Amino acid sequence: MTEFLGIHWASADRVMLLPFVGALIFLLVKHVRHRLKVAAQLTHPRHEGMFLQNFSVLREQYKLVLGVVALVLLFLAMLLPQWGKHDENIVQQGRDLLLVLDISRSMLAQDLRPNRLTFAKLKIRSLLSKLKAERVGLILFSGTAFVHCPLTADYNAFLLFLEQVEVEQFSLGTTAIDNALLEALQVFSQSKDRKNKLMLLMTDGEDFSTDLTHVKRLAVEQGITLFTMGVGTPEGAPVPKFDRAGNQVGHETDDAGGTAMTKLNEPLLQEMAKSLQGHYIKTRQDDGDLDELVTIVQKYEKEQFSEQKVSLYEHQYHWFLLGALVCLLLEWVL
Repeated sequence: MTEFLGIHWASADRVMLLPFVGALIFLLVKHVRHRLKVAAQLTHPRHEGMFLQNFSVLREQYKLVLGVVALVLLFLAMLLPQWGKHDENIVQQGRDLLLVLDISRSMLAQDLRPNRLTFAKLKIRSLLSKLKAERVGLILFSGTAFVHCPLTADYNAFLLFLEQVEVEQFSLGTTAIDNALLEALQVFSQSKDRKNKLMLLMTDGEDFSTDLTHVKRLAVEQGITLFTMGVGTPEGAPVPKFDRAGNQVGHETDDAGGTAMTKLNEPLLQEMAKSLQGHYIKTRQDDGDLDELVTIVQKYEKEQFSEQKVSLYEHQYHWFLLGALVCLLLEWVL
């Protein structure tokens, strides 16, 4: 928003249309000058009284001024002038959706392109574009879990945190879903008054939890609703191995010395979603899976996040439109 001459212009970026308005004014002036030139030729003393008996140079000049003023006023109205303020209570409503993302080594498998983790991050980015007024947070987990982005309605800030997620930076290699659930319970415990506590777990389902059954019981007691989204394929893929420079140098090996394979564990994710009153959503290449999730989330009741009083400027563009209309009516009457 830009302030000029004591007026706030809410759409000052539309000033780029000024050359277009200038071109219209130029064409209007050129048209009127042409009419006056023709009129001057037809009203030569030799033709006096024969042509343009009702023609008036002064009237044409008035019509030109009115037309130019109308164009200028319409242009100013498009800039949305504002002055005067009024207080208004802004109430933010929505639902809390906590995203829990697996960043273990197995998420580097390439059965989803370019790999599982990047695929999941792209899904999250697309999900945010479909959500409306929801607060989202991000928990990352592998062997341990931590809050990477607290619950927020600022999606731009959330995306900045999301872009920082890399397996090499945070992962401990293994996967412990029970730790992820415990971290989510800690986050939701800070807002006990919430009726709906929604959580989306994005993982390939490989799990080395030591106390998952107990943690699920705690989640049920706290009223957590869990949606699970499997990231990977049942056929699986080898787990790539990288050097310190980030270059792939083969694949991880298992205890027997063979290539370590990682497969999507759908039964585990389906059972977890069912036990926590949620849904298992099968990952798709298109956004059909996200549309399904958003439809389900929107069925839950919205709750108030915050209420704040803000001072808002009042739109005054209607005065400019009225002025332009008066000018056009006068131009038509003349």
